[in-house]
Amino acid sequence: MNGHCLSWETLTLRLRHPFRLAHGVSETRQSFWIRLHDDSGWGEGTIPPYYGVDSSRMIECWDRAACLTLPFPENIDEIPHWLPEGPAPARAALEMALIDRIAKRRGMPLHQLLGIPAATNLTTSFTIAIDTPDNMARMATAMSDYPILKLKLGSDDDESRVAAVRQARPNVKIRVDANAGWAFDQAVTHLQWLGKYDIELIEQPLASDQIQAMGELQGRTSIPIVADESVQTIDDIDQLARAEIRGVNLKLMKAGGIIAAHRMLNHAREVGIKVMLGSMIETSLGTTAMAHLAGAADWIDLDAPLLISNDPFGGIQYDRNARVSIPNRPGIGVMKKEGAS
Repeated sequence: MNGHCLSWETLTLRLRHPFRLAHGVSETRQSFWIRLHDDSGWGEGTIPPYYGVDSSRMIECWDRAACLTLPFPENIDEIPHWLPEGPAPARAALEMALIDRIAKRRGMPLHQLLGIPAATNLTTSFTIAIDTPDNMARMATAMSDYPILKLKLGSDDDESRVAAVRQARPNVKIRVDANAGWAFDQAVTHLQWLGKYDIELIEQPLASDQIQAMGELQGRTSIPIVADESVQTIDDIDQLARAEIRGVNLKLMKAGGIIAAHRMLNHAREVGIKVMLGSMIETSLGTTAMAHLAGAADWIDLDAPLLISNDPFGGIQYDRNARVSIPNRPGIGVMKKEGAS
C-alpha cells in the first residue's frame, strides 16, 4: 500500500527451524517494511500472534499516517506529536522510520543521535525453541561457538530439556524463558531444580499480570527473574520494581518505539532494575535499530536475524561467537541485500 508520504509492504519471514513456545508453534512470521517518501527513512513493524494485535489495526494506523499533510519531524521531540494513534508495533515502525530519517539528515548513527555510546564486545544469546531434550541438546551442540543459549520452556519435562543441554554444553551460559507458560506452583517446583544447572536468568515464568507472584518467586531464588510480557510501559517497570523483580526485557514492538524504549531503559536503571534488550522475530532492520541502545544495556537477546532464512536486509553483524556489531553509517545503518526480493 502507498500514501503520498510513506509506503509499506508485507514480509513473510521464514524460520530456519519450527519455533515452538508455550503459546504454540510457528514456521513463518509476518512483518511489515515501512518506507518514507524517497526512502528517506525505514522502519519495521511486527508482533507475534499471541499478543492479540490484528495486523489490520496496524495497517489502519499507517493509512492515517499516509494521509497526513504535516511535514516529517526534524527533531526527535516532535515525533510523538506527528504519530497517529494505533497499536504499539505500528507506532514503533513509523517512529523507527522517522528517527532513521533524522539521523541520516544529520549524518550520524542512531546511537549517537540518542546520546548512547556504541556497544562494544557484547554477545547475544541464541534461542533454542521447545523441542525434545535430545533435539535441544543437538541444537546446542551445533551452536558450539555460541557462549550463551536461551532455552524456551513452558511445556512438559522442562528439567530434562535443561539437563540435556547442560550435559551437551557444560560451560555454556543458559538462560531459560517460559514465555508466561508456568503456573505459580509449577514455577516453585522448577526453582528447586533450576539451581542445579547454573542458570543465568529466568525470563517471564508466569502470566503477564502476575507481577506480585513473580516477585514472590524472586524472593525464593538468587537467579534473576526478568520480566518480558509483563513490561510494556514505564508504569509496568515501577510495579516490577516494587515487586523486587531484578530485570526487564525491553522490545521496540512492545514499547511503541525507540523513544519509549530508551526512556524505559533509563527509568529501569534509576529504580535499580537490570535491562535486557530483545526483539520479536524481526529482520535486521528492527533488530539493528534496537542494537543501537545496546551500549546502555546489561544483557542482549538480539538473535532474530539468525533465526530466519530470508532476511532481506543487512545491518547488525554477528561474529562466530555471537558478538554483535552495528554498522557505522548514518541512521539505523541498514541496507537492502543485493538480490533480495
